[in-house]
Amino acid sequence: MPFRFRHMLSCCLLALATFGLPAQAAPVPVPDAQEWQRLTPAQRLQRQADIRERLKRATPQERQEFRERLRELLVSLPPHERQALIDDARERWQAMSPQEKQRLADERREKLREMTPAERRALLRERRETLERMTPAERRALREKLRTE
Repeated sequence: MPFRFRHMLSCCLLALATFGLPAQAAPVPVPDAQEWQRLTPAQRLQRQADIRERLKRATPQERQEFRERLRELLVSLPPHERQALIDDARERWQAMSPQEKQRLADERREKLREMTPAERRALLRERRETLERMTPAERRALREKLRTE
């Protein structure tokens, strides 16, 4: 599995896992990758907000199922579609101001604080599994990248 995909997958999972999650009738649907690519940036922001709100009302089990379905979707994507998602996310991140980046980091930190101990353990387990699948070179590159950010 390419390093960038793993990094993108772990970032997506972290972001989705941190957007808190109590009960609703239907499971939260995972957006289709092709449909997501066709959305305008404003539409994506609206969909993200909608998904976050639904996940906030979801049970821990529903949130876990959402993360698993999202992971399955990302793994099943053809390489060119995964790369398109990675490139798009990178472009959006690089276009953000330092204040926006800090605000997002603060939001992620707050969401982690709101997670239950079981949810935090599950997230940590997922991160460890992701790191275990990486080659030593990929882990070194990730460590270096995190030091520079």
